[in-house]
Amino acid sequence: MNIAKNRGGSNMESICVMQGDGIGKEIIKEAIKYIKKMCEIYNKNIELKKAYIGGEAIDKFNTPLPEESLNIIRGCKAVLLGAVGGYKWDNVEAEKRPEQGLLRLRKELNCYANLRPINIYDELKELSPLKERILKNNIDILIVRELTGGIYFGERGRFEVDGKIKAFDVEEYYDYEIKRICKIAFEYARKRRKKITLVDKANVLESSKLFREIAKEMALKYEDVKLEFMYVDNASMQIIKNPSYFDVILTNNIFGDILSDEASVLTGSIGILPSSSIGDVNIYEPIHGSAPDIQGQNKANPIGMIICSALMLEECFDFKNAFRMTNEIIKKILKSNYKTIDLKDKEEDIVVKTSEFGDLVINYLNNINLNDN
Repeated sequence: MNIAKNRGGSNMESICVMQGDGIGKEIIKEAIKYIKKMCEIYNKNIELKKAYIGGEAIDKFNTPLPEESLNIIRGCKAVLLGAVGGYKWDNVEAEKRPEQGLLRLRKELNCYANLRPINIYDELKELSPLKERILKNNIDILIVRELTGGIYFGERGRFEVDGKIKAFDVEEYYDYEIKRICKIAFEYARKRRKKITLVDKANVLESSKLFREIAKEMALKYEDVKLEFMYVDNASMQIIKNPSYFDVILTNNIFGDILSDEASVLTGSIGILPSSSIGDVNIYEPIHGSAPDIQGQNKANPIGMIICSALMLEECFDFKNAFRMTNEIIKKILKSNYKTIDLKDKEEDIVVKTSEFGDLVINYLNNINLNDN
């Protein structure tokens, strides 16, 4: 599917679109509308190529990530992903569950760094569970999560010992895996407020001790960046109690998974947050799940997916200022009290459907002049 006039034939840059399951189809539809309009504005030429993942792939190929999908992805510059999973596949054997497709995708594309920005829109502060005195301080966190190592990819299993069943999952990291994620964190910290908090459990875990050793060594090359350490149990409290304390949070796979979902609650809705996974081919996906309970009802919040699309266009296709411009449009829409159902907080709020919110974004884009941005 071409989304701008064809100027280059086989050399056309492309995006692999994987709608996945649940509300994935609905939010991807809005992302495509957005990308098409952005291509018109920027006079760019991009091709969208569909591929399957998750439950949708299980139904069609009997596997959560078929080789056909990987072959399509390897010819693209980026992947735009909806969501995976749902009740329908809850009883599928463990190695074929929809989530295994996502884990394999990250591994196959060498997407070892997951970046999750946590920002709060002024227009949504009343939805945050935080007290007003905490929200007065600027909250701008970037969670840098190692994504292809650790306990999710370590050896696992179960066996019987003296009539008792024992299960195990191994948390393990090679030094090179830690070095490359640390480098990402230091480079981003240098562009921000020059502070890294390494979150670990070094008082117990050997892998955390290695993380600290390597981070300390790398800090010698980034003398302008402050490195500090915090145990994960304390960090989980401080994210709620004093979120403005953090700049860049660097952590392993499992801690990053948990802490980023915790931090997302600060914003008032998990539906507004994007993430990017950096590797051979970058993956862009909102952090929310497939929400099968609202599937097909046109209720899903598309903001996270639209912001993901903006990040992707700017980082992979050189759409300059796409993220800032799109973020400002989202703010204007929210300030005008147009909100999806998950964001409704006041009587004057006007609840719009998924597709209607996407249309509002397009309406603003219709009046964009790039010379003003």
